[in-house]
Amino acid sequence: MKVLVTGAGSLLLGGVAQALVERGDEVICVQRRKLVTAHSTSLTQHAVDIRDREALIAAAVGCDAIIHGAARVGVVGTWEDFRSVNVDGTANVIHAARVHGIARLVYVSTPSVAHSGESIVGATADVAVTGRKGSFYAESKARAEHMVLAANTDGLGVVSLRPHLVWGPGDTQLVGRIVDRARAGRLVMVGNGHALVDSTYIDNAISAHLAALDAVAPRATCAGRAYVIANGEPRTVTELIEGICQAAGVPFRPKHLALPLARIAGSVVERLWPRLRSDEPPLTRFVAEQLGTAHWFDPRPARDDLAWSPHVTLDEGFTRLRAWFELNR
Repeated sequence: MKVLVTGAGSLLLGGVAQALVERGDEVICVQRRKLVTAHSTSLTQHAVDIRDREALIAAAVGCDAIIHGAARVGVVGTWEDFRSVNVDGTANVIHAARVHGIARLVYVSTPSVAHSGESIVGATADVAVTGRKGSFYAESKARAEHMVLAANTDGLGVVSLRPHLVWGPGDTQLVGRIVDRARAGRLVMVGNGHALVDSTYIDNAISAHLAALDAVAPRATCAGRAYVIANGEPRTVTELIEGICQAAGVPFRPKHLALPLARIAGSVVERLWPRLRSDEPPLTRFVAEQLGTAHWFDPRPARDDLAWSPHVTLDEGFTRLRAWFELNR
């Protein structure tokens, strides 16, 4: 199979591209900048911005499938910044699929599209919620997911995956930020740290995307649907963050902030931070709610419809993460 992968510069999509090559697929990677090294002669790279419709169409020539994960992430930026990439860029991906008669499209979404600020306990992939304030990222991804699922037809099978809190060796987002803040003595826990959250070890997230690629097709059971991807092992926020700190060999001495206060502080930071800094703020209302509320999901739909199950437990993931840190010290 010849597969176009957008956003291959990220840990997850780079891993997906590598796994596709290893199983014998031909891979076309699209990201804003070419990677320093290519994985294989079976992998071709294109420095393409997904907002460039014609360049994207050219990159997709001859492809049988698309895994679309390119996105603007984080909280810094204007609505236009997020909309142009996450919504308009996704529209361009759908258009490229239609131009070339591509029959399979896997969209990389996020559980944040169903975020309400309240706890999520054992839920399935609820319909993405639009029209919210507070997170341009979540709003733009929700709009894009609606558009992607609406594009599911008899000629194009579409499935949306929402990988939840992906982490593992080389992760600069969840793992990197936790370790940096713990090392600097600035690690903050929202609430008492007892909220149950599920997460996804990187190898499991990668295998889920390959399973979705194989399962999706026009009129397939999974076509036109969204699925949450996670390990299915809810742990308290404290257990998850402490496990990462222990693997990295950094002290776990968090400061605690009550959720109501964290929401207020996050709202203030959201307004003031962009005026003073260009990097990601340490706290926003959205982040406070993610850290202070439970969010874990029913894993059965993905396992039943995608024939997928996680093969690396969280404890094994912590062991692998520790080995990686020891190797890279």
